[in-house]
Amino acid sequence: MALDAFFSGIELVFAWPTIGLVFFGVLLGIIIGSIPGVGAPIGMAMLLPLTVGMEPHNAIIFLIGIYSGGMYGGSIASILINAPGDAGNAATTLDGYPLTKAGRAKDALAISATASALMGFLGALVVIVLTPVLIPIVRSFGSPEYFLVAVLGIALITVVTKGAPIKGIVAGAFGFMISTVGLAIMTPTPRFTFDQMGLYDGIDFIAILIGLFAVAEMIKLSQQQQIAGSNVTVTGNIKTGVKSVIDHPVLTTKSGLLGLFIGMIPGAGATTSTFVSYAEAVRTYTDGKFGDGDLRGVIATESANNPTVSGSLVPTIAFGIPGSGSTAVLLGGLILHGLRPGPDMFASQLHVTYSFFIAIFIGNLLILAVGLLLITRFSLITQIDSSIIIPIVIVLSVLGAFTLNRNWFDVAAILAFGIMGYYMVRHNYSIIAFILGAVLGPIAEENLFRSLQLEDNWLIFVTRPLSLLLVILTLLVLLGPILKEYLHSAEEDGDEAMDQNLSEE
Repeated sequence: MALDAFFSGIELVFAWPTIGLVFFGVLLGIIIGSIPGVGAPIGMAMLLPLTVGMEPHNAIIFLIGIYSGGMYGGSIASILINAPGDAGNAATTLDGYPLTKAGRAKDALAISATASALMGFLGALVVIVLTPVLIPIVRSFGSPEYFLVAVLGIALITVVTKGAPIKGIVAGAFGFMISTVGLAIMTPTPRFTFDQMGLYDGIDFIAILIGLFAVAEMIKLSQQQQIAGSNVTVTGNIKTGVKSVIDHPVLTTKSGLLGLFIGMIPGAGATTSTFVSYAEAVRTYTDGKFGDGDLRGVIATESANNPTVSGSLVPTIAFGIPGSGSTAVLLGGLILHGLRPGPDMFASQLHVTYSFFIAIFIGNLLILAVGLLLITRFSLITQIDSSIIIPIVIVLSVLGAFTLNRNWFDVAAILAFGIMGYYMVRHNYSIIAFILGAVLGPIAEENLFRSLQLEDNWLIFVTRPLSLLLVILTLLVLLGPILKEYLHSAEEDGDEAMDQNLSEE
């Protein structure tokens, strides 16, 4: 069955206009991602309403193309002008920009295109190969398991908001609260509607996404005087960059696999995977000049970047839990087009699921071609001024939100969430934590009620093997940091006691 679905997925992708949307999406993503301050989530959120009217698989493949292209495109501004197109490209600036200052911009850009494309191939291929293994796992999930997956996702908020876990929990709780606006899931009871009919269906998730990503980022950009780069001279050697990736197969593959599997963790995303891969490269190669223009630093970060796309799609499609900001928008697209994440995507819709990863595989061909052929022209994109970008994004966002439901509440929502998102980022409250709360709240609520309807006993969450495993994982996530801190304190006390004994002797 899986093999038949795989070949059906190939037919879907290579049919017209799907194949055209793959290439158009990737090309658009590269352009959007390479504009300083604009990244894949903003582009996807802004263009999501325009997919209304497309076939469901075409719409999602188009968005995936933007996502994949944007992940690579963000490295262009990171390397040339030290201004990452997206947070996931921030690690690339550490060695990419010093290489540009050293006259080796072509080397760094060639590494970015080659490593991103090759590991993008690998990430999609690994998920395609592992899909037959995932099918029985996803199908074995019932309401208790989905409830516990949602709880695990909420617990992970404390992990993905390092340095500010309390603020992460607050943001997640507020997202959860926002998800309760409207009629209750299991009973027709209005909640937080304030007698406004426009709120009875809840606050539109697409409007929330557009506000938090597109509008909030434009408010942030408006506070900056200039986001365009100066005229950059792109010099160096393309062949040297390509060869350096080929000459480091272990580093490239290891970073790619790290990107893939870290991408599967809800809320982690490319920012985490690229910095982890960079740190691993620094640890491995002690002879390097990391931070001063080491080619291996760019290899590590860019090898991890694109596989994160495939990795983050897995929890999004299987459980409806986004792995990143971009997949949060993608989840909105799935909901908008009637593709319900969960077992159906690995049963009757398995061919559609395969088509997503096949599209990623093909899209990376365009990334490689565009990345190597247009290197000398990339500096032109980085010079686009914010005064041009901001009004275009705001207008398209407002029009897109209104077009979806022809509801003025949606327009008010994107403006309100845009302002809220701006202040959240400014005061270090995690947007991803808020999104996780908003997404996982309804999943947890609905499946809790369904589980207790199946068996009016809370033991249902620990008597099933898979449920028990999820409970244990959740406890490990919550108690792990406390246990680690306790062991660290005990180790320090032991060292102090040993030092004291030695001094007495």
